Amino acid sequence: MDFNWKSPVLPRVAILAFSILLFGYLLFSEQQYIISIILLLVILFQVKQMMRMIESSNYDMASFLDAIKFDDLSSTFKTDSNDPSIQRLHNEMNEALVKLRYSRQERDSEYLFYKNIVMHVGIGLIIFKEDTGKIEIFNSAARKLLKVNRAETVNDLKEVSETLVNVFTRLRTGGRELLRLKVGEDFIQLSVYAIELTLRGENLKLISLQNIQSELEEKEMEAWQNLVRVLTHEIMNSVTPISSLAGIVEDEIRIHLRDEHEKPLQKEQLADIHLSLQTISKRSEGLIHFVKEFRSLTHIPKPKPENIQVSQLFDEVAMLHKSELSEKVIRLECKVDPADLTISADKIMIEQVVINLFKNAIQAFDEGEEKLITLRAYYNEKMRPVISVKDNGTGIDPEALEKIFIPFFTTKKTGSGIGLSLSRQIMRQHQGTLTVKSTVGKGTEFLMRF
Repeated sequence: MDFNWKSPVLPRVAILAFSILLFGYLLFSEQQYIISIILLLVILFQVKQMMRMIESSNYDMASFLDAIKFDDLSSTFKTDSNDPSIQRLHNEMNEALVKLRYSRQERDSEYLFYKNIVMHVGIGLIIFKEDTGKIEIFNSAARKLLKVNRAETVNDLKEVSETLVNVFTRLRTGGRELLRLKVGEDFIQLSVYAIELTLRGENLKLISLQNIQSELEEKEMEAWQNLVRVLTHEIMNSVTPISSLAGIVEDEIRIHLRDEHEKPLQKEQLADIHLSLQTISKRSEGLIHFVKEFRSLTHIPKPKPENIQVSQLFDEVAMLHKSELSEKVIRLECKVDPADLTISADKIMIEQVVINLFKNAIQAFDEGEEKLITLRAYYNEKMRPVISVKDNGTGIDPEALEKIFIPFFTTKKTGSGIGLSLSRQIMRQHQGTLTVKSTVGKGTEFLMRF
């Protein structure tokens, strides 16, 4: 930094130094005491002026910092000083305050912009402080959904539903819950999702609310339509031949009953009737079996959890299918990480799910392929256990992939079509999920997430 020769500080320092030297000279001179005292007063006055000038700069700097500290950006500093350095300092502080004012205006504009978006977005949003429950943002969609005009704290929403408030306070980041509420005269099905945030040292919670009643009704209707379609198909496949054969047998017997000579039935006629009755019996048994399987979908017992060693579970499944794997030349790989990974579940029910998925994998191959099934268990990014059953078979067509969990839907020539539906229900009973990924020609992977 260059030295400023034009600064008024320089002559003040020079005069003060000269005064001190002159005072020292006169102090030791005879009969110059009066002049020395006057000169001492002049020196003290100059020191006072110097201190005042320094304190003035310090005061300006303190005022500048206070303006920033207390967010008072309306202050300005005079720029008409004779000291160029003071003038420059005031100019710089004024420019800094202008930039801070502009930055605050931009920040306020952005805040209002995003607040308007939040207030008018179609999803209900509520933001409140976790310690006090004070509501910071309660947007229009949330007010309309809960039919509340004003609420200062989360506890004010207990008038709508105490269960709803309990869900708000209980959910943690990423938590989701479905809640059925009666608001006014209407019932609504809410999907509640929570995120925990920290803003300026305060813990906040953001709750999003969506009324999924109409979506659920549509999905429910679609599921019923699919179920009725499959049931109709299966029942008609059995009832049509039963009705047809029963009609043929009835005609044969009616003709015989009307015969005046009462001729006995010939052996060939009896054989035809017997075969028809046999077929009716088999188809009836098939229909009864179908109904029993349908009943099994609606009577899944409650799980009895126990700690299951996944590696042991894999070994049992592999041993159970050892001969079938050898016969069809299918290679099996089992991977468990960590090796002692355990899950808390009903062993019989989970074993049934793994066996269902394993059988599907065995049946997923065409001839001539290098057949591989991989059983894998690991922890996902949320440290939740996952069991994967993967094959490199033919894969599942995208259109069929959307329907494989529908009861009685099957892509196989033989099979009831309830295995995957039953498996998904068992996983739901364990508060888990069963999902599938598949690419035609590359294979399929089923994922059991606990």
